[in-house]
Amino acid sequence: MLFVYLYCRWKGWGKRDGDDRLPILVATRKAAWALLMPVIILGGIYGGVFTPTEASVVAVFYALIVGLFVYREFTLRDVWAALKKSVISAAVIMFIIANAGFFAYLITRAGVPEQIGQFLKATLQSPELFLLGVNVALFLIGMFIETSASIIVLAPILAPVAVHFGIDPVHFGLIMVVNLALGMVTPPFGVNLFAACTVARISVDQIVARLLPFVGVVLACLAIITYFPPLSLALRDLVYR
Repeated sequence: MLFVYLYCRWKGWGKRDGDDRLPILVATRKAAWALLMPVIILGGIYGGVFTPTEASVVAVFYALIVGLFVYREFTLRDVWAALKKSVISAAVIMFIIANAGFFAYLITRAGVPEQIGQFLKATLQSPELFLLGVNVALFLIGMFIETSASIIVLAPILAPVAVHFGIDPVHFGLIMVVNLALGMVTPPFGVNLFAACTVARISVDQIVARLLPFVGVVLACLAIITYFPPLSLALRDLVYR
């Protein structure tokens, strides 16, 4: 957030965003129905009412009902146009995911992730070096292999080694998730990267150069998470001590 603020100040973006802005209470009242969406989604997921996948369906129907009958900002004709656009966007993204999944399958069948894990286990003999090696390896693996597949393959190999070095499993899990999530916005198989390009109707090469500073910020955050465990564990330790 600090980087975005400073970056916008440097670029001169958003200086007039406050013009004609409604008072916060008025804006909150007008947006109340829209603001209920994340409450319903997160409440339903954490309450066990529906799964994260089912939550997407609930979100779509909720947005449809609110948009058609509450705010009345679009018509059934607009819904049909939105459906056509979503089909095209989803087809492009699913094609990328399918190819990335096939590539990940080939790499997994070849035993590459397991070999990397065994190499890290045998070579790096201190917690600091182990975490550094894991971050480098996961960053590279995340560029080519889908996140869930990487976790399924690598977690059983690396987690026991992390525990052996005295690294908290929760801390190590956060390191893995943050690192592999970074792979979703890095070429050549960054799913979120291609999704953003599809929505914005621009090519990948147009967004990569502008993305680099943000990748650098995430890497800096990852370094802090890696070598400052209390940032990840303080709340857990406070609740479950």
